[in-house]
This record gives sequence, structure tokens and C-alpha cells, in this order.
Amino acid sequence: MTIHVVIISGTVFGAAEDVAHHAAELLTDAGLQVTYNPRITHAELLALQPDALLSVTSTTGMGELPENLQPLFAQLRERPPQWHGLLGGVIGLGDACYGEDFCAGAEMMRELYEELGVVELQEILRLDASETVSPEQDAEPWLAEFAESLKAALVQ
Repeated sequence: MTIHVVIISGTVFGAAEDVAHHAAELLTDAGLQVTYNPRITHAELLALQPDALLSVTSTTGMGELPENLQPLFAQLRERPPQWHGLLGGVIGLGDACYGEDFCAGAEMMRELYEELGVVELQEILRLDASETVSPEQDAEPWLAEFAESLKAALVQ
């Protein structure tokens, strides 16, 4: 059985997109089918009929999603897909010095998952810019666990 993971990302300065590209490589190397298009539309996402969804996003402004992810987020809320039971994961990039707004964009994605019935396979990964210089590498253990959890959940 092929497991198809779609990665969506929201970025301001490119770090979340870099992590998403790296995640696509690692998940592909783990034997999963991966689609990553940083500018994916609502229609394209629905047409892919993913088995799992991975969101990688930074936070901007006063705890908001990056501009490039806002239209897709809004469309998923307005026209929700039939994703009850779909598996998912969230990686958030932020800076803990922003207090309550730390990884708020990722928290918004988690809330959307809950609304859509997407089941998070593991706890959100919060990458703190004040502690890391290589978020791509820091995400690797979490991504390896995500790949294994997907395989265990979907291959029976």
C-alpha cells in the first residue's frame, strides 16, 4: 500500500519552506509518496486525496499565519473537505521570545485539523529560532517518528 502525504507550508522568510522541502525528501526516503507544492490551491489539495497531511508553518505579526497560507486556510474552513479520520502532523517555527504568540500559526493549523476531523499522529513540533540554527536538522527525529507512525497506522 502506498501512503500519500501532502505537505502544506506557510512561510515569511523561507525557513518553513526549507523545512517542508527537507521533510518531503525525508518522507520520500522513508518510502512514502509525497506531494509538496508551496503554492498549492484548495482544489489541487482536494484532488490529491491524501492519506495524511503535514503542515509546516511559521508565525507572523501578532500570532498570525503567513500570508501565503491564509487563503488555503480560509478555503479549508469555508469549504471543509471530508477528512474525518485523515492522519496529520504539524511543525511550527517561531521564536519563544514572542511569548503567547510562539508558534501561534501552527496552533491555528492544529485547531483547523480538529475542525476537519484530522487526527494528529504525534504532538506538534515547535522549533524555536532562539535555540536552533538548523530547523531542518532539528525536525529530522520528529519526521522519522511521523513516517513510522504513518506506516504503523495505515499499513495493516
